[in-house]
Amino acid sequence: MTYSVKFLPHNVSVEVDDNESLIRAAMEAGIHINASCGGSGVCGKCRVLIEEGNVEGGISEHLSSEDREKGYRMACLSEVISDIVVRIPIESEMDTSRLNIHAASRHTAKVMYSNIDELRHDGLFIPPVEKIYLELDSATTENNQADVARIINHLRLKHGEHRLIMGLEVIRKVSDIIREGDFKITVTIVRPVREDGQNEIVNIEPFDTRNRNFAIAVDVGTTTVYGQVLDLQTGKVLSEHGEFNSQISYGEDVISRIIFAEKDDGLEILHQKVVETINKIIEKIIKKAKIGKREVTTITLAGNSTMTQLLLKINPSYIRRDPYVPASIMYPPFHASQIGIDLANHTIALIYPGVSSYVGGDIIAGVMASGIYRASELTLYMDIGTNAEIVIGHKDWMVCTAASAGPAFEGGGVKFGMRATNGAIEDFSINPVTYEPMILTVGNKKAKGICGSGMITLAAKLLETGVINSRGKFNQTLDTPRIRKTDDIWEYVIVYKENTQIDRDITITEPDLDNLIRAKGAMYSAVLTLLKEIGLKVNDIEKIILAGGFGSYVDLESAITIGLLPEIETEKVTYLGNGSLLGCKINCLTNALRRDVAKVVNMMTNFELASTPSYMDHYMGALFLPHTELNYFPRVKERLERLRK
Repeated sequence: MTYSVKFLPHNVSVEVDDNESLIRAAMEAGIHINASCGGSGVCGKCRVLIEEGNVEGGISEHLSSEDREKGYRMACLSEVISDIVVRIPIESEMDTSRLNIHAASRHTAKVMYSNIDELRHDGLFIPPVEKIYLELDSATTENNQADVARIINHLRLKHGEHRLIMGLEVIRKVSDIIREGDFKITVTIVRPVREDGQNEIVNIEPFDTRNRNFAIAVDVGTTTVYGQVLDLQTGKVLSEHGEFNSQISYGEDVISRIIFAEKDDGLEILHQKVVETINKIIEKIIKKAKIGKREVTTITLAGNSTMTQLLLKINPSYIRRDPYVPASIMYPPFHASQIGIDLANHTIALIYPGVSSYVGGDIIAGVMASGIYRASELTLYMDIGTNAEIVIGHKDWMVCTAASAGPAFEGGGVKFGMRATNGAIEDFSINPVTYEPMILTVGNKKAKGICGSGMITLAAKLLETGVINSRGKFNQTLDTPRIRKTDDIWEYVIVYKENTQIDRDITITEPDLDNLIRAKGAMYSAVLTLLKEIGLKVNDIEKIILAGGFGSYVDLESAITIGLLPEIETEKVTYLGNGSLLGCKINCLTNALRRDVAKVVNMMTNFELASTPSYMDHYMGALFLPHTELNYFPRVKERLERLRK
């Protein structure tokens, strides 16, 4: 038996089998419902309203008795047993409005090569895929060498190109293209990373098309995917666009997705979803840039180890199992169409290599973009997210690790947590006498939740005013109705329901704060562990670079106050932005620096925190605000003592 499921406000319907889960029905309909836990029923994000019909199940501790009476259910726990009409509340929907808005200018980290002129000045502007214009001698009775030989000999004699090869697909069209262009042609050559490798001619076009040579850079993130179109003549970014990674519906973190990939057809589904997202972005950016798909000769992609293996349809199972081994850390160039990317057959895909199971190509790309592998200053590079990656080092050595911070910085594991989209509380202050709050939201809209950067500021301000203690527990003796106990859980009311978009009080609870403390503790203890293993201390750090979208928005003082970042002079902290995308851009523009990538990978010593004994000691000490050892944060200690006098 099948039933009709209609989703509002999208007005989309789908037919499903009896007892199909509502979350899977949404996936089949192409409708996104937030489900941070991948449908296991523990995150409480997939709250929906059943307006007509009935479902079986769907009840959880995340729904109040009032919610249940109104018809709210958890989509992942609900089974379809009749024709139904489902309304997706605004807080359960995906909002992409914030993805393509750049963060305000801050103390920005210098990118190693920010424009093509700098590359040309250093003699490094050698794109890995280059177009070369040839004016060949016409074929005659006296000069009747084969067409392929004519091209290769000309390239060797006139352009110094050696070790050239040409594939069958190009050979098939050589004769016609040469004569169509009256022996004036443009060849597209892929250059190897190794100088003793072979240069492959991957395309041939009639006449001079050198000024129509474009590349695409793609950051394949766990949550979001961003793409840029580059003009390989000028180095300029012609257009860019970001989308949420469609894999989110199957789990918001890499472990959830690995588990899903182990199911029947799971790997194929996740592969298709991320490729669909990439193709959607490509369609948008090439249309905006007014170029054709056949004019794109290169696409460079970077992601963490799991995202890379899912993109390439490689089984990621062993990434999450001791001894945590990825299938590979290095990948050869290949034709993008081989993995379903909707570009011409001659478009070459370049994948950034990784270091380990949890330090992937996105971090190598960021290290390349920031140039810390050439710097003399001891630098701490941090990409803050669900899986937080950390690099410490300089031009002589680097060490790295990844800390499983959990989803708190992305809004997961928090009752009213959400991504930084319209309506998310992103800034917060509190009156130290009345304990009344003042909030700012993304887009200046009515509040519907709290984003990760807002959580950090919120926790810092609650700590400074004594509303919570160092363990994240509320001071129950304060004279304010905003601190209350609901269903045996203490919470602070940030916004009463009449001032929200969701018709519910927005609160921060003790379990929310506990999740945040665990997340920040994982990051800070990872930094301390790396420093201890190499015999250094926090005071030895000369510079901090924060990468990723989250790092671009986090309030520095608040992050230090809660013990997320080491206490360091704020002028020593810089913001790189999307280091992965910047690294991909550089990779498209210069083969010379592309050769440095292997060098950087070999420079980096990876530490698996699970097998590093000192990590748990540091982690237990970091489960306080800011830390059990306040001498690590002398300025924060002094400020807290002053504020509470």
